[in-house]
Amino acid sequence: MAITAKQVKELREKTGAGMMDCKKALSETDGDMAKAIDWLREKGIAKAAKKEGRIAAEGLTRVAVNGNTAALFEVNSETDFVSKNEQFLSLLDKIQEAVLANKPADAAAALEISTAEGTINDLITNATATIGEKISLRRVQIVEKQDDQFFGSYMHMGGKISALVLLNGKADATVAKNIAMQVASMSPSYVSQNDIPSDIVDHERQLQLSMMKQDPKMANKPEKVLEGILKGKVDKHFKDQCLVEQEYIFGDKQKVSQFLKESQAEVVSFVRYAAGEGIEKREENFAEEVMAQMNA
Repeated sequence: MAITAKQVKELREKTGAGMMDCKKALSETDGDMAKAIDWLREKGIAKAAKKEGRIAAEGLTRVAVNGNTAALFEVNSETDFVSKNEQFLSLLDKIQEAVLANKPADAAAALEISTAEGTINDLITNATATIGEKISLRRVQIVEKQDDQFFGSYMHMGGKISALVLLNGKADATVAKNIAMQVASMSPSYVSQNDIPSDIVDHERQLQLSMMKQDPKMANKPEKVLEGILKGKVDKHFKDQCLVEQEYIFGDKQKVSQFLKESQAEVVSFVRYAAGEGIEKREENFAEEVMAQMNA
């Protein structure tokens, strides 16, 4: 099948591999993105797929807490300039107040919330007309806690990234905020390896096993030794994706799990929003440049 410039671009962003390597990987796997990522990893060209697509859209995220309720949401704009506009920031304030008070299930429900100036959708429509750029509420998430639990929240660069953590134990405000900053800066996917879906773990085991079989250094090793090596490789792959196994950003080679133990705290869950994550930005002439190099 014909491989498009868009496919090559997406694979490059997910793996960091070279253009021609990405084209070959897609050709070898009939354009299947997941299989192409595995193909590159097996060849040692890409270490792993990145968790997020390229962050390209503009806008801001927000995290806000009111008692036992926390809300995270994202509002997108076409340019970064607009995201600094006073009217745009005022719109975020109104959305924040409304979602905290009404606790919508999702963005669609949030748009229907009534305010003194109309629904949230009306506010966004009016802002779009006044500012002159398309503005949209992309996502909303409400998190509730018990009286004996703790929220930690953090916004980076005025809302380019927002993070919320929910903790059990004897955590205080400082501990909770530090863990939220950890989530914002290190972008974990899971709290611990216990939270990783079994099919994802099984897939990684099969991939690592395939690579081990191609490694002459693994030949003639006892089965128990190979099992130990395999487990170590799988654990290493998921290490940085698991919050508690990451190196604590405020510690001296201390793991997050050690910091939590010392603080008598436990992470129940976390949410991290980065403005525009996963939304592709249209880049002029990129496709033409890629095709020229692919056909050279």
